[in-house]
Amino acid sequence: MIIEYAKVREDVVVPARANPSDAGLDVFYNPSGGSPRIIDPGFSERLQTGLRFGVPHGYMLQVMNRSSMAAKRDLVVGAHVVDSGYDGEVFIDLHNVGNMSQIIDPGDKIAQVVLIPVVHFRPVESDNLYDKHPITISNRGAGALGSTGK
Repeated sequence: MIIEYAKVREDVVVPARANPSDAGLDVFYNPSGGSPRIIDPGFSERLQTGLRFGVPHGYMLQVMNRSSMAAKRDLVVGAHVVDSGYDGEVFIDLHNVGNMSQIIDPGDKIAQVVLIPVVHFRPVESDNLYDKHPITISNRGAGALGSTGK
């Protein structure tokens, strides 16, 4: 499958797959002013990629952590979905969950994007969610986090 992209500025580092078997394309920090950004502990920054993507209908781009950024630098991506209807520049929200300030330089790999199929669905309200049409094979019920490990 092919996904088209456009650069917002000429000097943008284009998305790239580091290895042929990688699931996602790496995206880079491409600021319009060319300045590094500092992300202090407990804070987030919205970083420019300088890219727009033509996501086909029936798909989405899931923006995900890069393992090295998360494991080595404590920088994690906020929840990101790039819908097929969005045609603006993609920004990456990076959160510093560590205890040291992190500097992001122009051209640094900051995230990866993975193309994922989307199943379109129509919600229907039901007062008897499990009575008429059981949708689960578990007897867990409303048990939340940790309820199966008792």
